[in-house]
Amino acid sequence: MSIELYTWGTPNGKKISIALEEMGLAYNVHPVNIGKDEQFAPSFLKISPNNKIPAIVDTDNGLSIFESGAILMYLGDKSGRFFPKELSRRIKVNEWLMWQMGGFGPMLGRAHQFLH
Repeated sequence: MSIELYTWGTPNGKKISIALEEMGLAYNVHPVNIGKDEQFAPSFLKISPNNKIPAIVDTDNGLSIFESGAILMYLGDKSGRFFPKELSRRIKVNEWLMWQMGGFGPMLGRAHQFLH
């Protein structure tokens, strides 16, 4: 089985495919062209109700997950890589993950928006 990845070629969209490669998980890519508003299609909204990429469906169990941080945590648990079981180590990973999602990542997005 595999992960069905719904994404587009943005930095946020690419981070999940990078994680999937590093974790050695099989996946299929389904492009969601956000320039053509495909993220508002009813079929995509069933997977990602906030109409944002990336999103995944795990064909092993039918779970759909949206938001890159939630996806990364799920994939880390599923693969057993990059997301430790030990609480003190997991907290450290979560701290950096939340910083990336709420601090660094959005700042790069804003810089890109205003520069282009």
